[in-house]
Amino acid sequence: MIRSAFAKSSNLGLHLIRNKSHLHSRCLSALPEWASVDPETLGEVKDVYFVPNLVNGEWKSPSDLSLTIPNPMDQDGHHLFTIQDTQVDDLQPFIDSMAAVTKSGVHNPLRNVDRYLAYGDISRKAGAALLEPVTADFFTRAIMKSAPKSYGQAMGEVKVTAAFLNNFGGDNVRFLAKDFGVPGDYDGQKSCGYRWPYGPVAIIAPFNFPLEIPVLQLMGALFMGNKPVLKPAEKVSVVMEQFLRLLHHCGMPMEDVDFLNCQGEVASELISRSNIKLTQFTGSTRVAELLSNQTNGRVKIEDAGFDWKILGPDVADVDYVAWQCDQDAYACSGQKCSAQSMLFIHESWTNAGILDKIKANASKRS
Repeated sequence: MIRSAFAKSSNLGLHLIRNKSHLHSRCLSALPEWASVDPETLGEVKDVYFVPNLVNGEWKSPSDLSLTIPNPMDQDGHHLFTIQDTQVDDLQPFIDSMAAVTKSGVHNPLRNVDRYLAYGDISRKAGAALLEPVTADFFTRAIMKSAPKSYGQAMGEVKVTAAFLNNFGGDNVRFLAKDFGVPGDYDGQKSCGYRWPYGPVAIIAPFNFPLEIPVLQLMGALFMGNKPVLKPAEKVSVVMEQFLRLLHHCGMPMEDVDFLNCQGEVASELISRSNIKLTQFTGSTRVAELLSNQTNGRVKIEDAGFDWKILGPDVADVDYVAWQCDQDAYACSGQKCSAQSMLFIHESWTNAGILDKIKANASKRS
């Protein structure tokens, strides 16, 4: 995914993630030194945390326009946090930031090659941090607050992300940019192919995996030498804001990533008005279609799936299967790419009463 989304082959003549009870036995006031908020306070205190924009290496102060993110578990409780409600008229700093990046990227196989090893080191440090109990618990609780999964599901995101980052520690970042050479037709001629960055790119990330999906896409863009602007889903924005603070702590230059909080129409306007060469989008099929037309195909898409579940003639564990069907359609697992979209059942399952059991489970949901 990294290579296909954020690197291109040039052909230029010279073809140029511990146990929950153990983690919670520690003092809840313990926070990573780089953290700017305690996830336990989100939705629990009157003073609501503000998630700022980041552009040109600077976190931006709150303005008069902000979006308030309600508590998903208690509609009458305190709000989770607020984010900058960036408007079209506020986009110029982001446009200028993208314009400052050439199409040869921030680094490439011929320029600033030291950054490959630098990002190998950043990835190693960030991966090691996510394996520390305090940091792993920090992100798990941040995910749970904004996208209310179970502790195990949220911790699963952290573990997958840590494994990804550790995979690219050391030399593995520069190995992503491995090139090739082919002898030419006569002495002195040689054809060379390079893995080349796009330069300025955009990432539009979804709400259902607040850490895993945007981190994997963001790091892929950075590894290959691109300058990304990251637009997370509004309701989970705090997770990636905190992860960027971790990356800065691990040595990433603050100007390497821009962080934009806004609604979808504003992000669309940024893509139209800037020199963004490629957009990575994860989300609905409808928006994917709109972006494809808007960018003339300069978009990599991971859109919604349509998944079948088939129950054959052999009946067993009816209560468990009914519970799993309800989870896969309506719980947080219903927001995964593998969510249950349609259920086909043999009549033997109907006779066993599975539809009534699924209905009973679903009716408990508010």
